[in-house]
Amino acid sequence: MQRLQQLDEIEQAVWVELDRAPRDRDHAWRVGVLATTDGQSAQARSVVLRDVDKARRKLLFYADSRSPKVQQLQAHPAGALVLWSPALSWQLRLKVQLGVESAGLAVSSRWAALKMSPGAQDYLSPLPPGSPIGAPLPERGSREFFSVITAHIESLDWLELHPEGHRRAVFDDQGRRWVTP
Repeated sequence: MQRLQQLDEIEQAVWVELDRAPRDRDHAWRVGVLATTDGQSAQARSVVLRDVDKARRKLLFYADSRSPKVQQLQAHPAGALVLWSPALSWQLRLKVQLGVESAGLAVSSRWAALKMSPGAQDYLSPLPPGSPIGAPLPERGSREFFSVITAHIESLDWLELHPEGHRRAVFDDQGRRWVTP
C-alpha cells in the first residue's frame, strides 16, 4: 500500500478500516484494548468492536451488565481505545466517553440478533463475570445479562510506524493536524 500523504486521506482511510473491522473476523482492529479507571487504578481489557457509526463518531461493544467493567464505566466514563494493525503498521488511539445501555430498543434489537448465536452464551451465565466456579463451564441460565457499551469518539490519534520515518496525526474537534511521533 502506498503511503498516504494528506491528512484528509489518512482520516478517511482510518474510518474505512474502522468500518471494516466489525464485519471482518480477521481484521486486526476488531479486537482492541480499552483502558479506563475504576477511580483508583488503571484498568485495561480486550473488547470486540461490534459496530461503527462514523456519522455519530461512535463505536459499540457488548458486555455482561453485571460485570465490574460496566460498573466502572458508569462511574468513570472516560476511556481510551488502542488498536494496532501489523498489516498497515498503524496504531490508533481513540479518546472516548463511554455509556452503557442494558435496556431499551437498541439493546433488545441487538440481543434478538445475537441470542441464537454461540456468542449469546457469554450473557447467559447465572454468575457475574469473575465469579469463582468449580468447573470451567458453569450451567447456563435462562435470563440474559446483555448490555451495549457506546464509545463516543472525542479524538483519533493515528501513528504510522515506517522505515522511512514514523508519522503521527490527530483528528478531533479542533481539526486535523500533524504532531510529533
